[in-house]
Amino acid sequence: MLTALTPQAPDKILALMAAFREDPRPGKIDLGVGVYKDASGLTPVMRAVKAAERQLVEEQDTKAYTGLAGDPAYADALSDLVLGDARPEGRLAAVATPGGTGAIRQGLELIRLATPEARVWMSNPTWPNHPAIVGYLGMPTASYRYFDDDTRGVDFDGMVEDLAGVAAGDAVILHGCCHNPTGANLTLDQWRTIADLLADRGAVPFVDIAYQGFGDGLEADAEATRLILQSVPEAIIAASCSKNFGIYRERTGLLMAMAPSADHLKVTQGAMASLNRLNFSFPPDHGARVVTMILTDDTLRADWAAELEEVRLGMLGLREALATALRDRVGSDRFGFLAAHRGMFSRLGATPEQVEAMRRDHGVYMVGDSRLNIAGLNAQTVPILADAIVAAGV
Repeated sequence: MLTALTPQAPDKILALMAAFREDPRPGKIDLGVGVYKDASGLTPVMRAVKAAERQLVEEQDTKAYTGLAGDPAYADALSDLVLGDARPEGRLAAVATPGGTGAIRQGLELIRLATPEARVWMSNPTWPNHPAIVGYLGMPTASYRYFDDDTRGVDFDGMVEDLAGVAAGDAVILHGCCHNPTGANLTLDQWRTIADLLADRGAVPFVDIAYQGFGDGLEADAEATRLILQSVPEAIIAASCSKNFGIYRERTGLLMAMAPSADHLKVTQGAMASLNRLNFSFPPDHGARVVTMILTDDTLRADWAAELEEVRLGMLGLREALATALRDRVGSDRFGFLAAHRGMFSRLGATPEQVEAMRRDHGVYMVGDSRLNIAGLNAQTVPILADAIVAAGV
């Protein structure tokens, strides 16, 4: 049997990580892997996470399974954080998942279970795992324009024109904030236009919100998702705690589905729990329990929110520093988009040849489409990157 297997296409980011590790140069810079790093290059454990874990070790008296959907307290706490006052009482189904990727996979499985013929629309570009999972599941796909290579902003007219072609029952994957890989985001007015368009067309929004708190703040980053839920009869939301709680390895995610009415809630919740059972049975609990403890304890929550804000402001500072360094070198604001983008990523607009030149000549590693992780920089490496960008002729 196993002799019939064929080599799988290598993951570009994992290959980039391997190449970085093998590079002996002491001044190399890793801007490829999508993980937050502080100025020392460490992905730290947040203060509130450490405190919650210490408390958990002392108080937890069992490691028994929680349930197919995970601990209801976790779903309540995280859905409140993401949805706030837009949470649809009596209509929200939720299940814990292994990370945000697990939530996306389960959400796509739910769509396929409900409507096998539904097309899944994705932005061009989008996070590579979106099309990879959709393709593996054999689901019909379509794409909509999103990024303007000239302005390095959102091609909103193209997005609206393409999404006018969605059919009733199609699913449209939307990045709730901090678009990956571009860093370019819609304004709230533009979000209203998209929400109205999807409602008119009868499409189902599938919001991937993995970076809440990394862009403009916890509440501001959730505005688009909340607006969407208030504009349509049903929606799917995949949330991740990897970034904003810094618990990447704990694989802590949540899939939420807003049913069209209270009558449909039980069957929706049952379908989602069944998919959990078929894919991994009971979801992991440690990260989910830590998140629950933080969000339901005023002291822990305040400390977590304060540290998350420090992280957010630090990334904004790096964006502004890089944009300023490039303005000083090229004598124009053509790289000003770097300061305007939000989240961990920006798409620089470099060609694959220019990206390779930066790696070869300066030890600067970024994904071939020129997505760079702003959080991989620090005050010392910003001028090095600026020099590399100019030398490569970007």
